[in-house]
Amino acid sequence: MTGTRQVRTGAPTRSTLDKAADENFPVAPFFLPRAWRDDLMAVYGYARLVDDIGDGDLAPGGADARLLGLDPALADDRLVMLDAFEADLRRVFAATGDGPRHPLLRALVPTVRRRSLTPEPFLGLIEANRQDQLVRRYKTYDELLAYCELSANPVGRLVLGITGTASPERIRRSDAVCTALQIVEHLQDVAEDLGRDRIYLPADSMARFHVDETDLAAPSANASVRSLIAYEAERAGLLLDDGKALVASVDGRLKLLLAGFVGGGRAALTAIAAAGYDVLPGPPKPTKLSLLRAAGAVLR
Repeated sequence: MTGTRQVRTGAPTRSTLDKAADENFPVAPFFLPRAWRDDLMAVYGYARLVDDIGDGDLAPGGADARLLGLDPALADDRLVMLDAFEADLRRVFAATGDGPRHPLLRALVPTVRRRSLTPEPFLGLIEANRQDQLVRRYKTYDELLAYCELSANPVGRLVLGITGTASPERIRRSDAVCTALQIVEHLQDVAEDLGRDRIYLPADSMARFHVDETDLAAPSANASVRSLIAYEAERAGLLLDDGKALVASVDGRLKLLLAGFVGGGRAALTAIAAAGYDVLPGPPKPTKLSLLRAAGAVLR
């Protein structure tokens, strides 16, 4: 790549980055060094945009398709958009050419260079969203874990790469935490996902608790659904336990950031439990105070 074109932040880009405030965990909190915050937001912008493509949540008008070199009429063709997005991602890592077209990918260029990041985690997130277009049910927990390996774990690996703290043990524990956070999000969003004809609750678990899809479509959860959600929440909590050692393995501001990630997952699980495991009326969300308390508990 010969150079990086100036990044101009337009409306589609701004609306994508604004979604950081809605996450269960802090994306780039103020206490981090400015360079880390910039790099974390560049990675977040990438991850959020690829999810928005996969979920059909792009800003109206086809601006993102146009930025990727496509006819705006193709903006609703998710697989075509993901292919174009991958092609633009590869321009981030290309040694020649004018660089990527989309401003969120152009913003990623300095981060990739500064941190020596590889394409694999970014490609994993694209592949997860391709899978979302083709696979709408998961038979077993292991199948769901394999999906999370693509959809969630790359984010944690990128955080470790940005902060220069990656090691095999930290990556293993980070993977567990990120998978847990993804499962927690799935539990919060059961009704929303069903509206998209997706179910991220393993079919064998649903059978164990005698839950079928009509139960998930109800306005509120019956006893069987609540028991199923409680069971899956307990599984996520066990994965989050690896976060204790991950947080303990680092120092300084990174310790605070990782405690925020793990605490965010814990606070979300607490919110789900406080709702009686009835996630069907809408996603139970933690308050900012509960997030701070949970992060503090992780630090202690």
